Amino acid sequence: MTGGPIRFIWMGDGFTPAAAYYQKLADEHYVIGEKYTLVEHHSRSANTHNHFFAQVADSWGNLPDHLLPEYQSPEMLRKKALIRKGFCDERSIVCASKAEALRVAAFIKPMDDYAIVIASEAVVKVLTAKSQSHKAMGAKAFAESKQAVFDFIDDLLTVKRGSTEQNAGQAA
Repeated sequence: MTGGPIRFIWMGDGFTPAAAYYQKLADEHYVIGEKYTLVEHHSRSANTHNHFFAQVADSWGNLPDHLLPEYQSPEMLRKKALIRKGFCDERSIVCASKAEALRVAAFIKPMDDYAIVIASEAVVKVLTAKSQSHKAMGAKAFAESKQAVFDFIDDLLTVKRGSTEQNAGQAA
């Protein structure tokens, strides 16, 4: 199905498309009389999304100087935290030799300042952070990634786990 989700209103005895636009989409994608399974979708709020990014920026401002070369911006901190916590895409390139792998890694690294590029023997791994956009990540996955990033920042700052999240909650 293209065109995104279709919004419905529960009418007590069935679902009705929420607007003429959604009625048109439903007519294009569904067959009258067929059975379909509905799955409830919980969008995350823009406030939660924006507040998370603001808290990462605030945390970045508290990084000790010796960490700034590795985390040069709040965006770099967030993306590297996502990668380190497993919210990433991994691509591997098998090379003919260790020397070739080192050349390929050196070639790839400048293409994405946020990627983590690892050359190990004759294999180059390129790790890139998953997008946390509303479209790419639903509410549940966003909440999990947000918690993982906060935990990573707590460990980086060597503070008690939950401190970053607690500070985020106080600022909300």
